Amino acid sequence: MLKALSRPRLRPHPRSLIVAKRSVHAPVPFKWEDPLDIASLFTEDEVAIQETAKSYCQDRLLPRVLDAYRSEHYDRNILKEMGEVGLLGATIKGHGCAGTSSVASGLITREVERVDSGYRSGMSVQSSLVMGGIDEFGTEEQKERYLPEMAKGNLVGCFGLTEPNHGSDPGSMESVAKSHPTKKGYYLLSGSKTWITNSPIADVMLVWAKVQDTGKIRGFLVDRKSCPPGTLETPPLKNKNGLRASLTGMILMDDCPVPKENMFPTVEGLKGPFSCLNSARYGIAWGVMGALEDCIGRARTYALERRQFKNNPIAKYQLVQKKLSDAVTDASYGVLAAAQVGRLKDQGRLAPEMISMTKRHNCDKALVNARVLQEVFGGNAVSDEYHIGRHVANLFVTQTYEGQSDIHSLILGRAITGIQAFA
Repeated sequence: MLKALSRPRLRPHPRSLIVAKRSVHAPVPFKWEDPLDIASLFTEDEVAIQETAKSYCQDRLLPRVLDAYRSEHYDRNILKEMGEVGLLGATIKGHGCAGTSSVASGLITREVERVDSGYRSGMSVQSSLVMGGIDEFGTEEQKERYLPEMAKGNLVGCFGLTEPNHGSDPGSMESVAKSHPTKKGYYLLSGSKTWITNSPIADVMLVWAKVQDTGKIRGFLVDRKSCPPGTLETPPLKNKNGLRASLTGMILMDDCPVPKENMFPTVEGLKGPFSCLNSARYGIAWGVMGALEDCIGRARTYALERRQFKNNPIAKYQLVQKKLSDAVTDASYGVLAAAQVGRLKDQGRLAPEMISMTKRHNCDKALVNARVLQEVFGGNAVSDEYHIGRHVANLFVTQTYEGQSDIHSLILGRAITGIQAFA
């Protein structure tokens, strides 16, 4: 230690001081749309994919979102359009899918939800919950049968887990699969699922049910065209306050026959549905940042154009600037977190709790900031033509579904303390 202290201090070369000084004080302008220059973290391919998604969403989705939201109408051709652009099942390799990075898929999700959370929900169910589930747990025959057509949007999928009596507690599900009494190699599925995006128009339904003989939860691919009349119904759930631009319904099964080859062969218990949900939750963490960013852009424009108090733009006033500052900060941090989780996901270094943390935090911050930014619009926020009220209503749903924030808090608490809070 004494010898180390007695060593002469190294002095930097004068030239290095000049370089360091210039780099510290480089005149880089602040970009409010991307304050932390997060775009520099993305590859050229990822940026190109984002631009493709942005062009499609702004040119083709945005012009029809208000009518869709007002009428609670979802055009299934949207999924075909997304398929043509290559947005469906983006991370899946083969089977007609793009095979992108997880970050690229997140950038797609961000651009879709920048327009509307309902459009992102319809895409996420198709891509992450159903196509992702088939890709991870399905047989090769199941993959070949469904994935190429789902990637094109020709087949629409839905994911049946939540039940009327069991939302945050899927382990207590009542849907059951029992062996067919006369038809060997078939199961009869009975039960009900609710709040199921895409169910009224779905061609294939990934339904989770308990096998009567074993009590184990298994995944079944229910093919609508193979179900006899009276065994399967998918009524829509109307008059929603949020996600009105997506289609939500139920799955009602009454001894619906499903061949054994339509059951996932190996995965048992909640590992299957939770794996699918984690993939979708990751996408939500990206998507809600897109919705928040749209709120920021609209609030900023409104604040610069709206004049009050001696004809000043209201953007001049401190309270408005604080609202924008808080929202821009939270959006930047949220995108950084989502990007980091995506990189870890692709490196095989992802802990599920990372997704819980990111989904919970980004959804909460998006909802809180969007609500606060509503105040910038004053009474005009009530008009749907300003879009921000629609985002707020949607963001409440995203904070609630696929694990409400309190549930993710308990998941994190269990990981932190080692103590189970759910039982």
